[in-house]
Amino acid sequence: MQTINIHLADDHQILIDGIKTLLSTIPGFSVVGTSLNGTTIYEEVVQNKADVLVLDISMPEKDGIQVLKEFSKKGFPCKVIILSSYDDLKIVKEVMKLGASGYLTKQCASESIIEAIQVIVMGQEYFCKTVQNKIFDTATKNNPKTKAVPIEIHSNLTEREIEIIILISLEFSGKEISEKLFISTNTVETHRKNIMKKIKAKNTISIVKYALKHKLIINKTKTYILSHIKPTFSSVLCSSFTIVFLSFAKLFARKKTS
Repeated sequence: MQTINIHLADDHQILIDGIKTLLSTIPGFSVVGTSLNGTTIYEEVVQNKADVLVLDISMPEKDGIQVLKEFSKKGFPCKVIILSSYDDLKIVKEVMKLGASGYLTKQCASESIIEAIQVIVMGQEYFCKTVQNKIFDTATKNNPKTKAVPIEIHSNLTEREIEIIILISLEFSGKEISEKLFISTNTVETHRKNIMKKIKAKNTISIVKYALKHKLIINKTKTYILSHIKPTFSSVLCSSFTIVFLSFAKLFARKKTS
């Protein structure tokens, strides 16, 4: 098993100590350095040959945003997971555009950080559950085909894969899904391939059928067709004639039998 070298950067030593203790219990994880401010993080990460930087967004002297901009300018020496006290999607979007691979609120850091490191090392993006749910809710807001109920996990599909299925079924392209979920198009494509393999889908139509069958989206087709057919004078006249004709036919049949 290859060791994952991790650098922790936060202005609270007690938080660094807590995360360091937690990560030390995981085989293959090694905390190779720590920082209490952002001024020399780039040099320290390069020197320590870190694979992952866990970075507080509110660092003194040079904050997390400035560190990301420095990384972007000089070239990313490692993957970056942002730690923040806020779940503001504007901030999430900004740090992901700057090149971060993950975003955790400090409230969920202890329960999510291990999985986050494992996921981003594999080349995918990671958000703690509260942030992921908020992103998805915003992406599907006011869409009449989406269900106003929590997503249930289906068989061996992950919650993220269910979200991708729903967005594919709502006719969003891979690029649009990546923009809405703050993930790369490569990650979207990886999820799509995994989904097709798991549900044995041959194409996008099969994915949509799965979504409809398992009620992940609401089929509005029938309602849409009926509500959008405007009656014309000729159609009303034809319907009226049919009703009158049938009434006379029934009356004639009764008289004939009597």
